Amino acid sequence: MAFGRLERTRTDAPMSDINVTPLVDVMLVLLVIFILTAPLLTSAIRLELPKAQGAQAGEAPLAVTLVVNSQGQVFLNDKLTSLPALAAQLKDVAARRPDTEVQLRADQSVPYGRVVEVMGVTQKAGLSRIGFVADAPSPTVAP
Repeated sequence: MAFGRLERTRTDAPMSDINVTPLVDVMLVLLVIFILTAPLLTSAIRLELPKAQGAQAGEAPLAVTLVVNSQGQVFLNDKLTSLPALAAQLKDVAARRPDTEVQLRADQSVPYGRVVEVMGVTQKAGLSRIGFVADAPSPTVAP
């Protein structure tokens, strides 16, 4: 060491790696938020499915109407049919045009199992575009 000169300490080279610690912290916070909110998204709320408020759906380019009345009878385009006959008729429609939309109208008192049964026949026939038709709720009058 010479007189008047200070010894220089060698500094570390700049770090060129990405610091992933903040990324891991953020991801863990997001994971905790997801874990806490996921059970809240599935709730057992009692719903009345036939009433829905929203914009009126436009007419599909090609659609068939499938109705299940309160007795559980099935109508295809306003003609009474049985489930085996319905399957054959829908297969014919699917063979001609597979992108046909099925507009399903079910009475509010029809058991859910019957609606699912009709939907299963529709999907087995090859028609996967199923739209549920509901009435708009009656407007409430404010006092």
